[in-house]
Amino acid sequence: MSPSATSTSAPSTSPHGTSPTGVWLIGARGSVATTAVAGCAAIAAGLHPPTGMVTETQPFLDRGLPTLSTLVFGGHDTTSCPLPKRAEELAAGGVLPHGLPSAVRAELAAADAEIRPGGPQPGDTRSDDELIDAFAADLRDFVRRRGLARAVVVNVASTEPLPAPDDDRLPASSLYAAAALRAGCPYVNFTPSTGLHHPRLTEAARVSGLPHAGRDGKTGQTLLRSVLGPMFAQRALAVRAWSGTNLLGGGDGAALADPAAAAAKNAGKERVLADTLGAAPEGEVHIDEVPSLGDWKTAWDHIAFDGFLGTRMVLQTTWQGCDSALAAPLILDLARLMARAHEHGLTGALPALAFYFKDPDPGAPSALGDQFAELVGFAGRLGEGA
Repeated sequence: MSPSATSTSAPSTSPHGTSPTGVWLIGARGSVATTAVAGCAAIAAGLHPPTGMVTETQPFLDRGLPTLSTLVFGGHDTTSCPLPKRAEELAAGGVLPHGLPSAVRAELAAADAEIRPGGPQPGDTRSDDELIDAFAADLRDFVRRRGLARAVVVNVASTEPLPAPDDDRLPASSLYAAAALRAGCPYVNFTPSTGLHHPRLTEAARVSGLPHAGRDGKTGQTLLRSVLGPMFAQRALAVRAWSGTNLLGGGDGAALADPAAAAAKNAGKERVLADTLGAAPEGEVHIDEVPSLGDWKTAWDHIAFDGFLGTRMVLQTTWQGCDSALAAPLILDLARLMARAHEHGLTGALPALAFYFKDPDPGAPSALGDQFAELVGFAGRLGEGA
């Protein structure tokens, strides 16, 4: 059997925002997933404002998006640390507010009960097709038992190396992506991993009749580059070199210590400069693991450019942030937008969601301002009939 979709779920006709919507997270016990689940519960309960959630701003209201209180979480993971415990660890590290894990413990425990074993684990002898079937069965069971209108699969797992050209097995991210198609679920790839971009899944994605989006969430250094690149281009300033360094801790830092995984991550960072400036300037991006940083990251950029009459100048930027707190609101945004797109009957890649990605789908603009305008227009289309 091929990893093609064998069934799709028809769009629901239930009233907008009232039927429960599933959010199935790949890497469901990681920092980003835990922060998203805890944050959704906190906002729905009125404990915190929806800071960082674009879908909670004026252009996106009354567009038929599922409400935060109707989101039901589950997922796959290869680790066993329960979400309430993981949330306590994040609070101790300053990622989550003090006291929040206790306040939303019931919601964290409910989500943890819906997490299924991921894979493939060492020693697993199942074929790719058997693994895809097992993951898809978990998804279908989730949708059926919880009475969901639909479930959106979002990959927030650690970055994996790009597959070797002669590898006859699908990477884990592509197994999960194929399972999403097979279970009839829209799919979002928030990581640099291969996911649906594997050539063996191209036809399956095309015939699935499902919407899907992006690769690699844009949360920090590349977000800033997508703003500064157009500024230099529009002011006709010649960028001679653009170099960057990232210091990362936590699981992301450990994963990106692998040069192959770091190469997959850096490709998107470099692409945005080539797209916005017309050509890639000199310079490289380096990623260094600093375990003591935990879930926090620091990014430095050094930009050398020429002004009027060749005057040489430099712009240096420093970005210090908490990766999970930057990513989690975007995960909630994307799950809501993708669920509504599926309900609206949209299919295929959605370049209008480029605002959220380093490596957006073909046809998307590269500058953040242009991407936001596309996103607002997309939300308007989603609101038709809401």
